[in-house]
Amino acid sequence: MAGVLDKVDQRTQLVGQNRLEILVFRLNGRQKFAINVFKVQEVLSLPALTIVPHSHPVIVGVMHLRNHTIPVMDLSMAVGKQPIKDRESAALIVTEYNNSVQAFLVGGVENIENLNWEEVLPPPPASGRDHYLTSLTRINDEIVEIIDVEKVLAQIVSFNTQLSDEVLDLSLYQYASNMEVLIVDDSSVGLAQVRETIGQLGLKIIEDTDGLMAYNRLKKWANEGVDVPKKLLMVITDAEMPEMDGYRLTAEIRNDPRLQDLFVVLHTSLSGSFNEAMVKKVGCDGFLSKFKPNELAVVVQERIRERIKDMS
Repeated sequence: MAGVLDKVDQRTQLVGQNRLEILVFRLNGRQKFAINVFKVQEVLSLPALTIVPHSHPVIVGVMHLRNHTIPVMDLSMAVGKQPIKDRESAALIVTEYNNSVQAFLVGGVENIENLNWEEVLPPPPASGRDHYLTSLTRINDEIVEIIDVEKVLAQIVSFNTQLSDEVLDLSLYQYASNMEVLIVDDSSVGLAQVRETIGQLGLKIIEDTDGLMAYNRLKKWANEGVDVPKKLLMVITDAEMPEMDGYRLTAEIRNDPRLQDLFVVLHTSLSGSFNEAMVKKVGCDGFLSKFKPNELAVVVQERIRERIKDMS
């Protein structure tokens, strides 16, 4: 296990290059799974766990790490499979999502792989809507399934998208109904959260499930003579997506004179101070953690006010 995360500190060098690093692991069988290294704090051998009565079935206990109590979830159970059987060789992947820390129990950690997002593809349509995958890739002729951790967490912790009365400005509704927002996210949970949040503002919503799809849409509009920055109020994009990530999408937008004035906000479950540097590097107009509807609404409403001012 030692040395598995030695390369994590180099991760910001991948920003804007459409590359990612994934931590590859197994659950119970030979099938390999992965999550983005950006979300991993550390990998540990399984310590003694404290059982919490009446907790969610996938929570197998809590652990104490540097004066913090962290819930431990059996990732195999969380994605609808059998519980991790071999606890002796099991490992814990400690992750940070949306500024919260949790650990996932897995069968064993393999290694870190450096990939190009173009090598990462969405799950085939035949896989249905109930799976827990955001994407697939192939490493050494083996398929690796990249898990939608947001969906895993959403079944354990409910995310409220209702805006508070203090934040919601109803005076903007009549203007917002004529404005369009493009949201880009490969996670069905992430997409729904944004849709439900900004839908309360009266905006028209256009959705894409990866950065390449969104970029092709934007280029098509521009090729047709559409003034895209005028057409769209803003773009709200996830960071990690198959084929083209949100950082690369932003960089491509900034490099196209027809698109470069688009207002782009990175909306991601990736946590950590390094995100501020990432956002500046590729030219995003803002960074927001996911599942904070009031903060998202504040940014969107301010953007609506700016558009109203420009029209007057």
